[in-house]
Amino acid sequence: MDVPSQRENGTGAAGTETEAGAILIRDLWKIYTRKKGMSVSSSDVENAERVEELDRGEDAVVAMKNVSLEIKRDETFIIMGLSGSGKSTLIRCLLRLVEPTSGEIIINGENVTAMHKRQLVNFRREKIAMVFQHYGLLPHRTVLQNVTFGLKLRGDEKESRKEKAIDALEKVGLKGWEKYYPASLSGGMRQRVGIARALVMDAPILLMDEPFSGLDPLIRRELQDEMIHLQKVMHKTIFFVTHDLSEALRMGDRMAIMKKGEIVQVGSPDEVIANPADDYVARFVQDEREHMRRAEEVLARDMAGKEGASHVS
Repeated sequence: MDVPSQRENGTGAAGTETEAGAILIRDLWKIYTRKKGMSVSSSDVENAERVEELDRGEDAVVAMKNVSLEIKRDETFIIMGLSGSGKSTLIRCLLRLVEPTSGEIIINGENVTAMHKRQLVNFRREKIAMVFQHYGLLPHRTVLQNVTFGLKLRGDEKESRKEKAIDALEKVGLKGWEKYYPASLSGGMRQRVGIARALVMDAPILLMDEPFSGLDPLIRRELQDEMIHLQKVMHKTIFFVTHDLSEALRMGDRMAIMKKGEIVQVGSPDEVIANPADDYVARFVQDEREHMRRAEEVLARDMAGKEGASHVS
């Protein structure tokens, strides 16, 4: 199996401009081992034959293959792919909730892959915030206490924590719900609490791992609208994982398509739909291309009808 650098084949970061990016991912690999006592090192991924052997065998899973990306400051960058494509592994590697096998992660100039445990804990508390799919709320704490929890761990003063949390709850439309417990809230409201908990940390980077995927369509669209509005005000760098193309089109400035742990294409949503890189991407965006084609046909018929009516008159 050929293992080229993505910076060489045009799908990844571009050398001289990388320092301007908020998130820089260089040649990132993650290989899970199933066999007891088996380990994989960076030297293994540098050997194409060894990678091929691991990929074919049953003792290891190559979850990410040579991923390189640059995410610009203040943009909403979407990661898309089918289940098992490596999306969630990638976002968890950014925080080292999953340890990469090889590669480098630079976030706002800080080398996350080189951090020791204490540095990593401080980095997670101060420089980055994450919203998960399954809320992760503490059931025995009120909405306000859930939102202030990260600030408390960080050591912020009590009154300051409360003030910031109330402001964040108002931003996500939950003013007046501060004293309720998670069990009293709907799924959409719980996810709003999760978003408020991330916003209150005032971190420049926001990681979102399929945050709306378990919600009803109407609530999902409402939260998408809320995030689009908040981003216009907050100007965060958002790394957003989803498998929903319509969500990616609504929310993303740029997007990357993943397949079996590799980046297949990077570009704006319009670019990806108009010029899919291969058959896999073409199938991925097929429905949206069909919707666009039908919309163009309807528009053309309407225009033709108006021109015909003007000639008759």
